[in-house]
Amino acid sequence: MMKGLKKWRLFSMLTALMIFLAGCGDEHLSTLTPAGQVGRDQLNLMILSTAIMVLVIIVVMIVYIIAIMKFRRSKLGEDFIPKQVEGNHTLEIIWTTVPIILLLILTVPTVIATYELADTKGMDKKDENGNKTAVTVNVEANLYWWEFEYPDLGIVTAQELVVPTGEKVYFNLKAADVKHSFWIPAAGGKLDTNVDNINTFFLDFDNPSDSLEDGVFYGKCAELCGPSHALMDFKVKTLDREDFNAWVEDMKASADQAAPETAVAQEGQEIFEQSCISCHAVSGAGTAGSVGPNLATFGDRNRVAGFLEHNEENIKAWINDPQEFKPGNKMPQPEDLPKRNGKELTDQELTALTEYLMGLSVEE
Repeated sequence: MMKGLKKWRLFSMLTALMIFLAGCGDEHLSTLTPAGQVGRDQLNLMILSTAIMVLVIIVVMIVYIIAIMKFRRSKLGEDFIPKQVEGNHTLEIIWTTVPIILLLILTVPTVIATYELADTKGMDKKDENGNKTAVTVNVEANLYWWEFEYPDLGIVTAQELVVPTGEKVYFNLKAADVKHSFWIPAAGGKLDTNVDNINTFFLDFDNPSDSLEDGVFYGKCAELCGPSHALMDFKVKTLDREDFNAWVEDMKASADQAAPETAVAQEGQEIFEQSCISCHAVSGAGTAGSVGPNLATFGDRNRVAGFLEHNEENIKAWINDPQEFKPGNKMPQPEDLPKRNGKELTDQELTALTEYLMGLSVEE
């Protein structure tokens, strides 16, 4: 008897815990607080399918409980046999028709939404001057970072996606090495990035992200891709159209940005140009294809390597030993770089590099 009570007590605790955990989640990361119409449409489908499943479970449980209570052995005896109903045409029609109706209720809106969300023809629409009207982003997933190219705008960035609000933003997804999956939980469902083909879809955002706790939405890789898969994050900054246009112009002008006018930053720039420039670009104007992430907006980011807090200590630690933080990433140890000749970076060099990188900014 005590064992049975303990089992029910454990079951009750787990059920309560599940209910509380279902309510967890922040606005910048939760699928339950959609940031745009795509997210709302998908959430409505989830609610519809869950409601149908719950309804079926409730009906089955009611029938099950009635059968147990009404025909229990202690009440009717060992030899009682309930009325047999096999071959009953009414029951056969009911339990054949009801599932069909439930499936239709779920299938029709799902199919409609699937076709609507797969419609990316708007990507190619042009205005009277022949310019594309929609923002298109080419996303390339790498081990373990993200590159975002705006081919119609002539700019590229990494680790932080910037998009306008109140309109559809189209994405061309591909992978540089292994299969990854592009996912912004608050905006919509995930879509795979493959090496051998390009997947396309669109998302939209209602409001600027500056009201969020960190000022950004969080994006993730949703496909197991290696030992640092869980750390393959990126950030999404949403701006109104006017601010987005200003950001684009600032990115184009970043080709001429200079290091801060301090001796330490100048030293950091020299070290960067000797050891890092072959992999990392520091200009937002250009095209995709860098070996490493574009660093034009490094000083504006809120994370180092996608997940570490953005401060000098973490920048130094990351540069000095990237494998400690993201095992399997392709960034070499400083001493393994050709021009370092096996020499590790000194603390003074790390400080100089950090100050230079913190000065790479396109925001005021």
